[in-house]
Amino acid sequence: MSDLHKLTGAYAMDALDELERARFEQHLAQCDDCRAEVAELRETAALLSETVAVPPPTSLRESVLAGISQVRPLAPEVPAPGPAPAPVRSEHPDRRRGWMPFLVAAALAIFVGLGAMIVAPWADDDEVPRLTAAEQVLQAPDAEEVFLDLGEAGRATVVRSKSQDKAVITTEDMVSAPEGKDYELWFMSPEEEFVAAGLMPDAPDQTVVLDGSAAEAVAVGITVEPEGGSDQPTSDPIALFDLTEAT
Repeated sequence: MSDLHKLTGAYAMDALDELERARFEQHLAQCDDCRAEVAELRETAALLSETVAVPPPTSLRESVLAGISQVRPLAPEVPAPGPAPAPVRSEHPDRRRGWMPFLVAAALAIFVGLGAMIVAPWADDDEVPRLTAAEQVLQAPDAEEVFLDLGEAGRATVVRSKSQDKAVITTEDMVSAPEGKDYELWFMSPEEEFVAAGLMPDAPDQTVVLDGSAAEAVAVGITVEPEGGSDQPTSDPIALFDLTEAT
């Protein structure tokens, strides 16, 4: 069966099913050319597996993916009529055309895969630092802040980023809310209406992202509310951060 000569690449890469493998190994016992070719392919595969990848350029993935859709496979070579060519080692000149694309694809997959493990400019990497929601606000180019010294109650800073549409409050040495009470955060709208923005944890040093949209707020307030919070303030703010004066 002449097609058996084309299975050298798949056999070397252990990609045959049991029936194909059995038939090919029977053929392999009688074909010197195939045995030599399998040995070469296995040696090449072993060298590829030991290759140390270098960081690929960031455009590699894009160019490879673009090439897949643009590069067309070559048509089979048709020998021109004429005298028979001088004999070569292989009795089946089309066999290398059968396994060569397979081997090239395997080499490319190994190279790209190893490169991605080292650089991975296009993939998620658990080791790549990721900014928290608070850090995105604090490090935003348009971040603006208001600081208040609350005396014995501690200190607090509100940072607002309109591009992130969020605000963050950080506290230092802030006293705990009275027993059975919570500190509640509020956005004040341009119409001076308060919109609940979450509760503050009961700890002296905190960094808290306020709930809701911050871009249009003109102030951030803190009130003392019954445990669990309120829909609207039940007391005057103990702190009011005027965002119109933010720097």
